[in-house]
Amino acid sequence: MAFRFAARHLGDAPPSEDLDLCAKLLLEPFGHTYAAERGFPAACVLAGARPVAPEHRARTARPVATSTVPLRLPPADVAIVDGDAALRAQLCALLHSVGLRTVPFAEPESLLAQGAATSVRCLVSDVRLRGFGGLELQARLLAQQIQTPIIFMTAHGDIKMSVLAMKAGAVDFLTKPLREQDLLDAVMTALERDRQQREDAQKRAALKARVASLTPRETGILALVTAGLMNKQIAARLDLSEVTVKMHRANLMRKMAVRSVAELTRLAAALDRPNGQVIN
Repeated sequence: MAFRFAARHLGDAPPSEDLDLCAKLLLEPFGHTYAAERGFPAACVLAGARPVAPEHRARTARPVATSTVPLRLPPADVAIVDGDAALRAQLCALLHSVGLRTVPFAEPESLLAQGAATSVRCLVSDVRLRGFGGLELQARLLAQQIQTPIIFMTAHGDIKMSVLAMKAGAVDFLTKPLREQDLLDAVMTALERDRQQREDAQKRAALKARVASLTPRETGILALVTAGLMNKQIAARLDLSEVTVKMHRANLMRKMAVRSVAELTRLAAALDRPNGQVIN
C-alpha cells in the first residue's frame, strides 16, 4: 500500500507485478528474521508473495553478520567452587542476600579455564574437589601470581591441611556444616584484603611509572642516594661536579614526587619487595 500511495503521488504508478516484486524483495529478509526469532518457517510470514527471480534475489542478497565477541562471565564478587550443587545454590543465595554477586563452579578446572580467579574479588572453595583439590588450586594460582583471597571449607579437614592453607595465604578455613555468619565474616575479610591488594597494585604501578620517567643518570643517582651516599660522595663516584649531582638529584626528587631522602628510600624499598605495600 505504501508503494501504491507513493507512486500515485509521484504520478508514475508501476504495474501491479512490479509492486509485488518490490514488496517481496524488501520484506523477505525481515520475514526470515522474524520467523527465525519465533521458531517457525519464514514461508508463513511471506505467505501469498510471488516467487522472486534468481537475478533479483542476487541483487538483494546481503551477508549475514556474525558476532566475534567472546563469551564472558557475568560480573561477580565471589566465586564458589564446590561439587555439591545444593550447597552452591545455598551459598549463592546467602551472599546475594547481603548484596554480593556470585558465580558458581562444580570443579576448579572450569574456574581456571574461564579465568574467573582474576575477575572476582574472593574465592570460596571446598578442599576436596573433582580433578584436583582446593590446596592444589591455591598453589596453581600462586604460581600464576594470582593473589585473589581464598576461603576454604571442608567436612573432612585436619589441622595439617588448615595450617598449610593459612601459611599459603588463605583467609580462613571453615568446617562444614557452615555457620552463615562465619562465612559472611570471612568473605567480608577477604573482600577487604582484595581491596587493599588492588589499591597497593595501583600505587606500585604509579611508582614504576615515575621510575620509568627518570633518565639513566637520574636512575644511577637514585640508587646511590637510597644507598646513603652524600652529594659529594656521589659526585666522586660518578666523576661529576657536586653542582651537577645536586641538579640531577633535584630533578629525580621532583619526578618521584617526594620531599625527603627518607620518602625516596621508602619508595625504593617498596619496589624491591615482591608485592610490597606502598604507602603515600
